[in-house]
This record gives sequence, C-alpha cells and structure tokens, in this order.
Amino acid sequence: MQLRRTLLFCLAVIGVMMAADSPFVGKWKLNTAKSKFTGLTTTYEALPTGEMQVTAEGQTYKFKADGKEYPATFGAGATWKQIDATSWETTYRFNGAVLSVDTTRISADGKTMTVISKGTKPNGEAFNDSATLQRTSGGPGLAGKWKSTEVKSSTELWDISPNGDDGLTMKIVDFNAASSMKFDGKDYPATGPTVPKNFTLAIKKTGPRSLEMIEKMDGKVVSTDTFTVSADGKTLTDDAVPAGTTEKIKAVYDKQ
Repeated sequence: MQLRRTLLFCLAVIGVMMAADSPFVGKWKLNTAKSKFTGLTTTYEALPTGEMQVTAEGQTYKFKADGKEYPATFGAGATWKQIDATSWETTYRFNGAVLSVDTTRISADGKTMTVISKGTKPNGEAFNDSATLQRTSGGPGLAGKWKSTEVKSSTELWDISPNGDDGLTMKIVDFNAASSMKFDGKDYPATGPTVPKNFTLAIKKTGPRSLEMIEKMDGKVVSTDTFTVSADGKTLTDDAVPAGTTEKIKAVYDKQ
C-alpha cells in the first residue's frame, strides 16, 4: 500500500485549462475520510522455486523471506524477514534509502491480515499507515487471495501552479517531487527522491473540469486515472484503475 503511494506520488492531476483560471490551480490536501482505498486484491502465490510471488494493483514481484533484498515494483527493493509463524517484516528501499518498514500479521484463524507501514517522507514527516485484509481464498499462511477492508493512510499536500498558458506545474510537497506538463498528450517525466526512472504521465482533456491521465513505467501503462474538480471548486477527485485490473482507487482532495 504505502510503497505504491510513496513511489507513485505523481498519481496527481497535471494541467487542463489555461493559466491561473484553471480549476486545478491551488493547494490540495488528501481527505482520507472521503477517499476509498479498500476493495483491492492482493495475491500471494507459493512458487516451485521456493519463492513467493505477490501481486497487487497490477504489479508483481518475487521474494524469499530470507533477509536478502529482491527487486520489487517501480525500481524499489524489498527485504522480507519472517518474525514467527504468522508475521513478517518487510523493508522497502529506493536508491539505497528506506521507504518504509512494513509488519504483516495473520490472525490465529488465518482469515485476517494486517499490515502496518511506518517510515519517513522526504520532507521529514513520519507516517504510520495500516491496512486490514480478509482472505478470500487459499492458505495457509500468506498464500492465497486477500481483499482490503480497511485502510488508514497519511495525508499529502499538492501544490499546482500555471506552467505558461497551456500547462501546469504540480508539486507533491511531502515528497519533494514535481512535474511540469503541457496539455498535449505527450509523456512527461517527474523528478524527486522517490520517483522511479522512466516514469511518465500523459493527459488529455475530457471536460472543463475533468481529464484523463495515463501513467507509464518504461513505456508500459501502469494506471489510468480520471480527475474531476467539483462544481464549487472545493474538491478534487482521482478515480484510478491500475493496469490489468478492474478495481478502482478513489482519492479525494480538499482545496486549501
């Protein structure tokens, strides 16, 4: 959960109108109470090689719980350690820096998984996120399919400003990340300490207060997002569909 939110900071909207009169211009803060991060499926599959393969939000990677680092998603590395029969610790790193330390626990009846994710954002702010998932198939242990039923996430702040007369510059304050884009449908890179290489965004207008964004990693689509500003201009909603899934992530931001 936190890994994707930390790396994919640029799930944010970038530009749709002209200059400063764009409804997207301003500062926006994530409202976790209005957002919906539940209903997403995470699958763990035990492979004949002795590895475990985890798939979530259209992304997948393999690992062993042996204390060694394995390539994870979006250029990060994951180190898994088994604490006991029903709990694991995972450290995610990006360019050598720790992104988060996650503790995964499975209930005694094997039906409930909880994940606590702790770390520090690039701006120095600590986060303590959590997710509860219910088993829908499989077992024992990690193996099987799990669906999120409760997610608690830290907030984040976006600062969106004009980029000439035909684009916007978007900054994610918490992650010291930024991207300047033009509304021309071309892929644009983002920069920042937690931004993976070759991550690009492309946008097109779908209405006076809405746009579609295509996110790509190494030229491959990873998510399709629809952004909408409310009629009163006070709320920004991002409905994202990770590639290869039909599941939706809904993030709602309040104008500051």
